[in-house]
Amino acid sequence: MLITDKRLGEIKRIHGVNCAPYNQRGGDDQKKIFDLFSYIGAPHSRLHDCCGKWGGTHFVDIPNVFPNFDADENDPASYDFHYTDEYVNAIISCGTQIIYRLGVTIEWGSKQYVAHPPKDPLKWAKICEHVIMHYNEGWANGFHHGIEYWEIWNEPENPPMWTGTKDEFFNLYRVASKYLKFKFPSLKIGGYGSCGFYAVFKKDLSDFYKSFVPYFNDFLEMCRGDNCPLDFFSWHIYTDKLDEIVKSAEYVRERLDKYGFVDTESHLNEWNYGAEGNQFEDKDTMVGASFVAAAFALMQKSDIHLAQYYVASQPSVYNGLLYMRSGGFTPVTHAFNAFNRIFEAKNNLLIESNGSEPYAIAAFDGEKTYVLISSYSKLSDSFKLEMPGYEMKISALSDAGFGVVREANDEISLPNSKYTVYFVEAVKKS
Repeated sequence: MLITDKRLGEIKRIHGVNCAPYNQRGGDDQKKIFDLFSYIGAPHSRLHDCCGKWGGTHFVDIPNVFPNFDADENDPASYDFHYTDEYVNAIISCGTQIIYRLGVTIEWGSKQYVAHPPKDPLKWAKICEHVIMHYNEGWANGFHHGIEYWEIWNEPENPPMWTGTKDEFFNLYRVASKYLKFKFPSLKIGGYGSCGFYAVFKKDLSDFYKSFVPYFNDFLEMCRGDNCPLDFFSWHIYTDKLDEIVKSAEYVRERLDKYGFVDTESHLNEWNYGAEGNQFEDKDTMVGASFVAAAFALMQKSDIHLAQYYVASQPSVYNGLLYMRSGGFTPVTHAFNAFNRIFEAKNNLLIESNGSEPYAIAAFDGEKTYVLISSYSKLSDSFKLEMPGYEMKISALSDAGFGVVREANDEISLPNSKYTVYFVEAVKKS
């Protein structure tokens, strides 16, 4: 593996998250959010599934901030922004930007209360308009946060998220996207948080999973035919196979381009190691950390514009960043921190390697070169790291974080055991 000095542009903002480890009893003092987001340098937090079932009844979701749909959408008294303000402001104070999902939290269970098509799509769009005004234009004792990304709904192919038909969702998107883009032409309006495209590369899936693919194509056909804004398209994947992230990203980009959306950003706004079931137990271990580090390297090479890990809520079985009981940092958190150091260096560097070598990403900040390396699922005994003319300090990740293990000049042979993660700092020899 040869780390070159050739620059390939800037490192992308792919270490965002969903939600935040909010404590409702903490009020304005959200130390856990600050400690985590400051450490991992999260560029974005996507607000979806915030604070428990049904949005904790008071957070983010449109039925929570506007509880009576028959009320006057122009009257500030019709809105309840209290807890969402507290939540949003805590995130913003960390230097993390918001991606605001306009819609509802998933309703697992035998009855859905709010995951229904709004009875008046235009009024729903006007309610969303006032939410945007509150956070960006100071309306209703609001703020000037400059939130750029506004996502319409999430996983409408999934019954716990949308009880209506495909055509009903398409109509909601048609009405809302056009209205919001007219009102706020400088903001980025998109959607729809697709469940994913597993059927593109997997066989023997149920008709439910297969349906996600034509749903996406029909959506693009509708947007093209009706001239709907689509500044970004968002989608999800939960897998332990890194190539499936790459294949999904390639598929999304190919479809967007085919339908003429060549400038539409591709957002992987839910991803994590594995799926439901027993893989939960590895999300906060070295397995999850090595997967995350490798995913960052592959996302950088892909057409993914932004990405948000699911999820940073605590406690949550999906959260690999904080231990469920203690809330302490995990190896995954340290992998995020290491990638943030790569991100802050900005200048992406070309790495020459063969297919048997670990996944890696490197960056240069004008003085030092940094390299993040992951051997996720790689089984060779060792690999050679080459940086001619450099002095290297190599750290290895453990449950306690990164610790220096070796120093070298020019090149070094390193163990390549499964699930190993290295971080390298290098300076040119004087």
